[in-house]
Amino acid sequence: MDLVVGIDIGGTKTKIGLVDGNGKCLDQTFFRTREYPKLDDYLEKVKSECDELIASLEFTPNILGCGIGAPNASSKRGTIENAANLAWKGTVPILGEFKKKWDMPMRIMNDASAAALGELLFGRGKKMTDFIAITLGTGFGAGIVANGQLIDGYDGFAGELGHVDMTIGDGRLTGLGVEGGLEAYVSATGLKRTILYMQSHYMDDSRFRGIAYNDLHGEEITQAAEEGDAIAIKAFDYTAKIMAQALANFTAFTQPEAFILMGGLVNSGKWILEPLEKYLDQFLLQVYRGKVKILESGMEGKTAAICGASALIWENHR
Repeated sequence: MDLVVGIDIGGTKTKIGLVDGNGKCLDQTFFRTREYPKLDDYLEKVKSECDELIASLEFTPNILGCGIGAPNASSKRGTIENAANLAWKGTVPILGEFKKKWDMPMRIMNDASAAALGELLFGRGKKMTDFIAITLGTGFGAGIVANGQLIDGYDGFAGELGHVDMTIGDGRLTGLGVEGGLEAYVSATGLKRTILYMQSHYMDDSRFRGIAYNDLHGEEITQAAEEGDAIAIKAFDYTAKIMAQALANFTAFTQPEAFILMGGLVNSGKWILEPLEKYLDQFLLQVYRGKVKILESGMEGKTAAICGASALIWENHR
């Protein structure tokens, strides 16, 4: 049976899975990215996890290759460059180093672009020619498909929409130092920062007044909203409004049929999605209103990023 190894390198977790030609992840695992600050140690861990996954199968697969999605990854040079949420700084020749440990076909791409390719092959994008995939995790990523083609960019860095300045100065810094950058507001990390912001601006009682920033988790914020916590509800509304303004701006570039959302923040469900749809309709130019859909990923939620990474190899085996 033909399988592809899909690896999603995130700021918090590295997820690894074995994916078949239908985009189904047969088995998966993960580990904490930040526990391996040295690249060689990290790649040794990735290789050992891959070996264990393959050995755990009840059959001997034919591994066609390995696809990797990572922040600030250049598909043209096989590097990760100046990623905001990773320990490795500067230009990291990750593909070349990994091939020394595992000789097989490999491709790497910006994680959100890989996710968009996954949607094009396996998910909701199969019947679309124009859409933008949005990843909402530690940061904010975007992968753009126009006229049925993934827009990779001259140097492989197209779609860095998370670092677009949404405030025109005097705003929060992103991990790359962009003042007022989108991902500083619209991401799992941004939502935590907004909780603190809301507590400083409103006097409502909230469970979060006794919780330190490092002890905040997205699941707790969603649960608090479910229980009527005013600070949590205000934080989601604030996040959705900024995101809607950004999506309305992005619509003017390629006029996507849909924005396809995935990542941890999407698990907040109606608390982020309902105000997002409301505000997007307000911010869109009249000519676009009623034409742009907000959709959740068509790939299985917890394995969407893995399947997207695998699409880098499966694309050449269709």
